Amino acid sequence: MSSGASRRQVVIRRADRPGDLGWVVMAHGELYDRQFGWNTDFEALVAEIVADYATRRDPATEAAWIAEVDGERAGCVLLVAGEQPEVAKLRVLLVTPAARGLGLGTRLVEEALGFARAAGYRHVTLWTNDNLVSARRIYEHFGFVLIAEEPHHSFGHDLVGQTWTLGLDGGTAEE
Repeated sequence: MSSGASRRQVVIRRADRPGDLGWVVMAHGELYDRQFGWNTDFEALVAEIVADYATRRDPATEAAWIAEVDGERAGCVLLVAGEQPEVAKLRVLLVTPAARGLGLGTRLVEEALGFARAAGYRHVTLWTNDNLVSARRIYEHFGFVLIAEEPHHSFGHDLVGQTWTLGLDGGTAEE
């Protein structure tokens, strides 16, 4: 790490301040448009995920985090209950381009997985697209396993959706 990066103040905190959840939606919409040319359908999907979290979350089993660099929001992730008991979903992981290389994505996922274990989840799943290479590297680092792929046309593009799973006790959700 360069000396400039080491002087930056990095904080991972709960997404519990006014504007945090709105920032998650806005950052996804703007970044994915700039980086991949995705249309507002993607922002609408993120808005739906965030709204569901904001209005229905159970604080004992669901949480969200914001990464800040020098006091500015620079990343986020949510952990929400899945459809099956003991299965959580990792959602909307994002790190802004200016904050990449500081380990924020890894730290955000680490926070979420620690919370999942403490909340009693046995598995964590996530859905992503195969072009999100940096995020996939983070998931692989933690031991997530790719269990399904399916081509789809979304957000104005032909994509390949992927489902990944992690057994918090060493297994996978498919077992």
